[in-house]
Amino acid sequence: MALCVTRQRVIAICNTVFAELFGYQTSELIGQSIVVLYPSTQEFHRTGDRGYPQMKLGSRYQDERLMRRKEGEMFWCRVTGQASEAAAPARQAVWSFEPLQRPNASAESLTPREREIVAHLAQDLSSKQIARLLDLSPRTVEMHRGRLLHKLGVRSTPQLPALLV
Repeated sequence: MALCVTRQRVIAICNTVFAELFGYQTSELIGQSIVVLYPSTQEFHRTGDRGYPQMKLGSRYQDERLMRRKEGEMFWCRVTGQASEAAAPARQAVWSFEPLQRPNASAESLTPREREIVAHLAQDLSSKQIARLLDLSPRTVEMHRGRLLHKLGVRSTPQLPALLV
């Protein structure tokens, strides 16, 4: 299992499986901001904005998202995190990363917002729930869902989460 411990979103320690998953040597990652593993700085911040409030409630955070290897290749990953102390989840957290297969999805073709919507769809949220979380109108979320249907080559919205399993 690919594991790392972050402190203030900086990799404090990681196992060899984690380093190899991302195409690095362990020594290259220690002391690096975990932002280097995200498709963009914007997605790094969005993920923190989405995950840390949930972790503050004392719960584990899990999502499915695109991550980036050292050479730039994007891949889908199931990420699970648990904070050492709920009151300050960024202070120290343990993370596990599990690569997922996405044969029908072209990761590079999705926009940051579409990737964010896909992450919420993986949590079985409705368009209204996603709209509230992202401060969008439900109509805008529906527009993104429509684009996702087209880009991922599926005929109906219920098929989208099936691509994420």
